[in-house]
Amino acid sequence: MMFAVYFLALLLSFYLLAKIVDDYFVDSLDKIAQKVKMSSDAAGATLMAVGSSAPELFVALFAVFRPGDHAAIGVGNIVGSALFNVLAITGVAALVKPALIAWQAVIRDLSFYAISVILLLIVLADGELRMIETLMFIGIYIVYVIVVIYWRKMVKYSDPNEEIIEEKEEEKPKGFIARMMKPVDFMLSLVFPNPKHFIATFLISITMIAAISWVLVESAIEIAHILNISEAIIAVTILAAGTSIPDMLSSAVVSKQGRGGMAISNAVGSNIFDILIGLGLPFLLIILIEGGSVKMQVDNLTTSVWFLLSSVVILFVMFLLNKWIVGKKMGTSLILIYLAYVVWAIFYV
Repeated sequence: MMFAVYFLALLLSFYLLAKIVDDYFVDSLDKIAQKVKMSSDAAGATLMAVGSSAPELFVALFAVFRPGDHAAIGVGNIVGSALFNVLAITGVAALVKPALIAWQAVIRDLSFYAISVILLLIVLADGELRMIETLMFIGIYIVYVIVVIYWRKMVKYSDPNEEIIEEKEEEKPKGFIARMMKPVDFMLSLVFPNPKHFIATFLISITMIAAISWVLVESAIEIAHILNISEAIIAVTILAAGTSIPDMLSSAVVSKQGRGGMAISNAVGSNIFDILIGLGLPFLLIILIEGGSVKMQVDNLTTSVWFLLSSVVILFVMFLLNKWIVGKKMGTSLILIYLAYVVWAIFYV
């Protein structure tokens, strides 16, 4: 009985995350990016990545500060989400609409992504996180944001999809789930202001994502206890995929508009944020509050982190082989690789 309650809580939370992002969040981020005159790949790697990765950050915060040793939930969710982002989301974006992407932006993001993963491997090697390491996580992310903002001045290039005009979609008939969730949708419409108030929409979205993330952490922990399985398994599979729904939806939306570079930057940029800020900030806060260092009891997630590093190489090689064209064959391959990882994680994590 209680398993059903917690499982339904997970499903409802995933739906709310998807709905908030799809109907409110992406639009507010687009308006913010236009307001500050950011390029599409810069917006994808910073604003969209930061915002759509908010679930992972809040899940890590709640997991770290929750009484008991639940660090595996936070770390596992971020590791699993990172793999979901770079493999599944990039794959979905490619299937939605093939695109030629700017290799200069991809090289930038993959380089910082590799640095982030290597730093995470170093931290997990001794099972302890210190103040200097958390500051390194946050410091590298600040450098990344600065590099993203000035990248086009440093490396002269243009996004081949920059000027593509969004195609108008015909409204599709609503399915059974959409009709069933209509009361929920109506309640959300009462919470959010007029779309022209995009800053308020953005802030309300973040607040609601934080609340939903708390429900996700509590539900995941209870489900793990009821099934008598490792919290890490729940984190790197169900929770990781669920909290990455905002990333997948936002990337699919911009990919459908023809902005493939922004979709890829969002996926990889989200990984960089997840690792450097999603882990760095929660552990920095707990070190500042409690002092000393934090022991990293995260089961056997190190192998999954090696998968993360391998994903950098896989993605780079695929881009080269496909001459920086993200197409359906590449998208299918990435999704199959992710599914193979999930099967492995279920049996060996």
